[in-house]
Amino acid sequence: MKTLITNARILTMDDSGREFDRADILIDGDKIEAIGEKLSDSGLFTAPEIDRTIDASNKLAMPGLINGHYHSTSSFYRGCWDGDPLEIYLLHLEPEPSSPEYQTERFYYLRAMLGAMEMARLGITSVRDDAVFSPIPSFEAIDGLMSAYRDIGMRAQVSLEQVDLPEIDKHPYLRGILPDHICAKLSEEPPMGREALLGQYHHLINQWNGAADSRLTAALTCSGPQRVSTEYFQELAHLARTYDLSLNGHILETKVQCVMGPEKFGKSLIRYVHDLGFLDERFVVIHAVWAGDDDIEIMAESGCAVAHNPVSNLKIGSGVMPFRKIQEAGIPICIGTDEPSIDDTVNLWGVTKVGALVQKVADPDYRNWPKANEYLKAMTNGGAHAMRCPTSRGAIALGYDADIILLDLDTLAFTPLNDLRRQLVYSETGSSVCMTMVAGEVIFEDGVLLNVDEAAIKAEINQIVQGFMKEAREATSYATEYEPYFREMYLKAARKDMGFNRWIEP
Repeated sequence: MKTLITNARILTMDDSGREFDRADILIDGDKIEAIGEKLSDSGLFTAPEIDRTIDASNKLAMPGLINGHYHSTSSFYRGCWDGDPLEIYLLHLEPEPSSPEYQTERFYYLRAMLGAMEMARLGITSVRDDAVFSPIPSFEAIDGLMSAYRDIGMRAQVSLEQVDLPEIDKHPYLRGILPDHICAKLSEEPPMGREALLGQYHHLINQWNGAADSRLTAALTCSGPQRVSTEYFQELAHLARTYDLSLNGHILETKVQCVMGPEKFGKSLIRYVHDLGFLDERFVVIHAVWAGDDDIEIMAESGCAVAHNPVSNLKIGSGVMPFRKIQEAGIPICIGTDEPSIDDTVNLWGVTKVGALVQKVADPDYRNWPKANEYLKAMTNGGAHAMRCPTSRGAIALGYDADIILLDLDTLAFTPLNDLRRQLVYSETGSSVCMTMVAGEVIFEDGVLLNVDEAAIKAEINQIVQGFMKEAREATSYATEYEPYFREMYLKAARKDMGFNRWIEP
């Protein structure tokens, strides 16, 4: 199928930073075949060869956005918290209801579809979904989640965030703080062991890696290096090398994690992963808020990427990631929305604006403040790098995947249009997106999702979510009892001098 987008203003986001005031894009199947002015006069094709022409007059064509870090499995929790530190917040999120009706393929399909519908409407064409299955993953749950991305038409790279260590081993100081009965409870082994977890990964890889014409791919995650055994981490790294897959880890997201490395391993968590030999070009370090100068140097030498989640980091008080230091070290950065239960949306436009703004209060030297285009690159080019496909998407260029969005320039966000890149970062909310195309297929256009019945899906979600939330609150009733001890642990870590700070000084 050949599609011709005509008369568009084009922001290519390619290496040269090319823009076209008015030009056409020829798409053959799922690839971009030509870009230029008046392609209909170029002799590249005849009119009968074009299956569809899209008039993009007064519209901007740009690469689809890439959500570099996301947890689809918390999508039903939006609006549930004002914000607590991560270690407190997780008490209220885990474990989830274990009733059979909430462990079905359809249930996980709906949770993934909810976020996917919002992303498609906002011009997000690809997502890296670090899926948490509670209490344990299953083949049916994995299939439901992956089927949602298949059906809506997005690209998705999915990992299974499960751990094989008891809860008490994931945090510093707890053994000296908790009373005996809670210490015993948190010392229990997770419900699924290492071999069973690896079996779930083999299902994900064998059934879904490369599915839907390669729109769907698998990734690996350790969750966090302090949350898994060295043996399980080794197995994950082996799978990443064997299948050439991305390997993710939440590392140095919080001050507690910054303290945890020296307490548990005698070194920073970045140094620990590096010394194991797992930090390489496949690895994506999620957050890196509390990365010190030595950590940044190690990451730069390894070739890894960083997933930057500024709204999540603010909502739960993790701190401000040192964007300029990481960027100047040559480490690729992508932007993520993280959990809908923390961000309360999957709006990458809002996350990018906040990310660019918060850097201005993290460093008094205004010469170090990032420019709008740096964050714009992170939400396109940086995401493509994290997905390990920098030559196939993240830009509008010849031979690249046709992952293209159109934005209406006749909206308030672009009136008057003074600087395109700045207004994309600081003015646009996603409301100007009028078309989303993935692999040459239009999946959202003129306010309508084309591959799914949005109204029916929302109605089905609203029907089941009330009972789910009631059981979820019951499943975490212990949180009130545990919280004072976790607060003591959190504050003890907060007081520890690490030689640098990632919080804005009061």
